[in-house]
Amino acid sequence: MTATSKPNAPSHGIKEKIKEGFKKALALTLYFGTWFCAITFMAATALEERPIPLSLFGFALIKAGISAKFMLIAQAAYPIKVSKEHGIVKSLFNESLVYIVIVLALNYLEAGLHGLIDGKEFIASMGAFGHGEPLRILALSIVYWLIVWPYLIFMGVNQALGNTATLAILFGSKK
Repeated sequence: MTATSKPNAPSHGIKEKIKEGFKKALALTLYFGTWFCAITFMAATALEERPIPLSLFGFALIKAGISAKFMLIAQAAYPIKVSKEHGIVKSLFNESLVYIVIVLALNYLEAGLHGLIDGKEFIASMGAFGHGEPLRILALSIVYWLIVWPYLIFMGVNQALGNTATLAILFGSKK
């Protein structure tokens, strides 16, 4: 590395980190958005609501963006670690449960803040998350885990093999 390239390296590194962070957030939002829109569509058809309001899908995409943000916060606080000794699945299972707890806690916090914005009490609004029904919260947790688990497996494979190899395996080589 030359003396003239050193001053540019940190700003290039910061720009690259921001660009990579944006790409991760966008990809994760699209991934969650696909799931949440599918779940929204299923719920709307189960309720036999006709016509299906398109606004429901907008809310699903907003929720996907928020969930992606929460997931990236959880990854920053508790980074993915794959042990070659235990393999990807065993290494990530406990971490997946930690991520679910973090995301649930952030969802409770979000419900409290949403309540404050609406002029309600913070704690009461937090308690209203999931309509305050433990079985509904458990169901949400299971569905969320089923959504997060493939993402974590992908990230584990990506960490073990590298981004280029992982993408080549999944989508073919660019040759």
